[in-house]
Amino acid sequence: MRSEGERLVVGRISGVYGVKGFVRVFSDTEPREAIAGFPRLWVKRGGGWESLEVEDGRAHGRGVVLKFRETADREAAHALIGCTLAVERDWLPPPEEGTFYWADLQGLRVETMDGTVLGKIHGFIQTGANDVMVVKGDRERLVPWVRGLYVKDVDLEGGCVRVDWDPEF
Repeated sequence: MRSEGERLVVGRISGVYGVKGFVRVFSDTEPREAIAGFPRLWVKRGGGWESLEVEDGRAHGRGVVLKFRETADREAAHALIGCTLAVERDWLPPPEEGTFYWADLQGLRVETMDGTVLGKIHGFIQTGANDVMVVKGDRERLVPWVRGLYVKDVDLEGGCVRVDWDPEF
């Protein structure tokens, strides 16, 4: 997830599904079908945001299909292809102890244990085994998000993630 003001981007509409107004969604939520559990989603269309009511949704293959009350047919669903989906930050439960929403980590400074600044968190990549931080500074670095081994400390208030990582790597 990434932040857009008070909204957190949770996916995007990638296509249509069937003729009854369902859309195919690439979900950034974990688990991916959690996006279907929100009663409403914000949809960014034409530079502005509008709130749509989720009528139905489920996991489908490697993605999710959603039906909005406002999309009665395939044509209405087709108009949403490429739109970004978001939720209000306060719609989410607080993260469990020791866990973080990616949106809360993006933009944090990343430094080594000796204080060498590597850059800022630009995003994350899901690899299956573990997530990987994309850190951009003097160059881009990919640092595995493995708490205890590589990620030693997360200080949200201080805006810093300390890692055990060779700056030359």
